[in-house]
Amino acid sequence: MRAPPPLEVSSASSSSPFLFSQPQIPPRLRYAVLGAGFAGLSVAYNLLKLSPKDSNLRIDVFDEVGIGGGASGVSGGLLHPYSPKAKLLWRAAECWDEALRLLNVAEAAVPDAAPIVRRRGILRPALSMKNMMVVKDNAQNGLAGCRIESIDEDAAQNLVPGICSPYNTCFYMPQAVNVHPQRYLEALFLACQTLVKELCASGFGVKELHLHKVSIQKLLQLEGEYQAVIVCLGAKADLLPELSGRLPLRTCRGVVAHLQLPDNMGGEYPGFGPSILSDAWLAVQGPRSLYMGSTWEWKSRNSSPNVSADEAAEALKELLPKVCRIYPVVRDWTFIGARAGLRAMPPLTPHGSLPLLGCVNNIIGLNQTCKYWLFGGLGSRGLLYHGWLGKLMAQAVLSCNEDLIPYELTSWKRTKQ
Repeated sequence: MRAPPPLEVSSASSSSPFLFSQPQIPPRLRYAVLGAGFAGLSVAYNLLKLSPKDSNLRIDVFDEVGIGGGASGVSGGLLHPYSPKAKLLWRAAECWDEALRLLNVAEAAVPDAAPIVRRRGILRPALSMKNMMVVKDNAQNGLAGCRIESIDEDAAQNLVPGICSPYNTCFYMPQAVNVHPQRYLEALFLACQTLVKELCASGFGVKELHLHKVSIQKLLQLEGEYQAVIVCLGAKADLLPELSGRLPLRTCRGVVAHLQLPDNMGGEYPGFGPSILSDAWLAVQGPRSLYMGSTWEWKSRNSSPNVSADEAAEALKELLPKVCRIYPVVRDWTFIGARAGLRAMPPLTPHGSLPLLGCVNNIIGLNQTCKYWLFGGLGSRGLLYHGWLGKLMAQAVLSCNEDLIPYELTSWKRTKQ
């Protein structure tokens, strides 16, 4: 039997009264995100959120450890938009707003789970007269959404009994928050999965999200599989042969200690009490649970989260005197363990230490059929930067347009290393 003739397609300018067209099949988009920390999950969420609703989209997230297996999952979780001298960080308003938005998204995904965000503010005692004057001056130009208040020691004691203020002045950020990083990242991934279901149920394009506990040894093993690959591996980006030695990043290993108040002792941390920021910090996780950090071991290549007894002892030797200066009662708390993360620290620019973003095809070289992107160097401010920059990165990837990323974040590619 002879096959029927092919369907004739008419253009809109045809004079025929009957117009026929082939059904338009939305393109299938495939993106690979390397890393399941702050950067990687922000990019994944925003790719899903910002992609055309009728597109068929698949996102593969690769992380050899899993959600929060790198430095993100070990971070202190103290979120605010200021430098140690209380200067607003680069594009602080956008970063602050987007970080809070993603926190809300994560919390909504797990309404009955253990708390992700502790909204009790952050307290920073002044440790020198010079520091006190500089912070007071800079605090006048703070964000309305995260203001800085100067309070005396009596007011500070009402917030945290036992706090010491050497210069009778503390700086209080009542709107700053403390995030449990691991819970947050797990909830954000769940929010991504929920978004996939909602988008698929809308009846438009098919959306997929997959997490692979696999180590990517080189970028070119993904060649031909994806429209774009976004590298969000932090310090481990330098382990990829195509990028090794070509990124202006320094590594720094930080140890965070977990302290617990013994069951037979009183003096619980007040439920309304803020976390404490100083030369070392205390991130409050509960009335009898504190995280204390962080050490700074520059040029370390050790990315293991595990901390040996000797390394833990050195960390306590370094951190406890700093914390005891402002919160002496911490001596009554018991050390119960430690974790570590390897941070990727970006270079200093006229705008501060900014993350590295952009397309890296020219760095990788060779002829690629897909685009390779970098989102790295979040340093110790990943929680602040990840939301807004993840959104910018997703917009740039979806449109194949690096110009959507602010110049300050891509200028590292034009600086001779």
